Amino acid sequence: MKKSDDLRKKIAYERKCFWTDTTKNEQKTAMKFAENYKKFLSAAKTEREVIDYTVEELKGKNFINIDVPQKNNNNRRVYKVFKNKAMAVAVIGKNPMSEGVNIVASHIDAPRVDLKQNPFDEDKITKLAILKTHYYGGIKKYQWMSTPLALHGIVIKANGERVDICIGENDNDPVLVMPDLLIHLSRKEQMSKPMSEAVSAAHMNVLLGSIPYYEDKEETKDAVKLNALNLIFDKYDIKEEDFLSAELYLVPAGKARDLGVDKSMVIGYGQDDRICAYTSLQALLDVMEMESDKTSIIYFFDKEEVGSDGASGANSIFFLDFIGDLLKYNNEDAGSYNTRKTLIKSSVISADVNAAINPNFPSVHEASNAVHMGYGVGIAKFLGSGGKGGTNDASSEFTAKVMRIFNEEKVNWQIGALGKVDEGGGGTIAKFLSYHGCDVIDCGPGLLSMHSLNEVCSKADLYSTYKAYKAFLLKA
Repeated sequence: MKKSDDLRKKIAYERKCFWTDTTKNEQKTAMKFAENYKKFLSAAKTEREVIDYTVEELKGKNFINIDVPQKNNNNRRVYKVFKNKAMAVAVIGKNPMSEGVNIVASHIDAPRVDLKQNPFDEDKITKLAILKTHYYGGIKKYQWMSTPLALHGIVIKANGERVDICIGENDNDPVLVMPDLLIHLSRKEQMSKPMSEAVSAAHMNVLLGSIPYYEDKEETKDAVKLNALNLIFDKYDIKEEDFLSAELYLVPAGKARDLGVDKSMVIGYGQDDRICAYTSLQALLDVMEMESDKTSIIYFFDKEEVGSDGASGANSIFFLDFIGDLLKYNNEDAGSYNTRKTLIKSSVISADVNAAINPNFPSVHEASNAVHMGYGVGIAKFLGSGGKGGTNDASSEFTAKVMRIFNEEKVNWQIGALGKVDEGGGGTIAKFLSYHGCDVIDCGPGLLSMHSLNEVCSKADLYSTYKAYKAFLLKA
């Protein structure tokens, strides 16, 4: 070996490819780990579905709902569901919580297309029944055209009854679609315009039906819309007025699948940021089997894609409130002072994805400061945009601590920023969590095609993320 090679190995930073740096046995474990992840992605396409999935997992592991009164507080595994769209799960350690806890927090909402409050209409020219929509989060509108969509969500009827809706996921279900304009007639309407204007929000109407309602062969007003409403009423006993308060989302229909001839990747909807929710849950379920000193907590938040506001977002009282619940449950002082001091002494990972270098568009990244697919979980000391606007920017001490933990636990990791400076940028929930005085750093896998209908992750990075969160919960 050349002296320069030896020196480089000794002092230079170099990210390591998971597939060449690990044993065959660990690679098989990573591939196997992805199987249940694909099932999770396919089953949990909305916030409420993630909550329902997680609660079922927790019940099978003897976790209890902290809001349900108990005869005693001996169970060290607790959870809390908040507004049916956010939740927190904890494994209480041996040390007093007031000495600080370890937290991994992610968000479970994803970019999508929502139905408007009054969505039903009949196009006056084509006489087709349509649903009117409003997009949620940052999307490229053109990507949603002419792709099979499923309708997920809930309707609360006038009597308070909740009706769960899922149309388009089973093989026998119909799907929905936003019909795009054919290439032959799109030269002026679309092709001559900037990409951001080729499809507008007004073009994102969804085909609902085409058969009119007949009554003694007499013409009926909005007959196709009426027939569609009648079919829905027959199946769900839901009236049009019930939809005014509904939460109904359009998401890509179909299951998450393996990608690549080597099956080394996963393609599926909603991986930003449910990949971090899933890996943090699996990490916590492993931690619960160990006698850890510190309390381990994972949070799932809503509303990150639209600014983290609202009662179920990270910028709400829920983050602080659950700490108070845990202190009280653990027979510790749950007053404002002790609750605040507990968080100030705590360590937090803001678990969110980063942008992996895309082989088709490498120029928007700086390779040495970017996340590479297959090289492990990404650590982002800061994100934001335009001069670190909207960032948390973790301290040097805490960043070094996290890197040290990952090295000790043999986690494949890499440093990665979100694109070149001034290229764009983005944020996470880190800044809202750090408001409480705790140490916070962004950490998660890189994705390709982030915010698209079909995001891509590496199974190596998926597994490395799980290992990273587990190591953090145990050692931070």
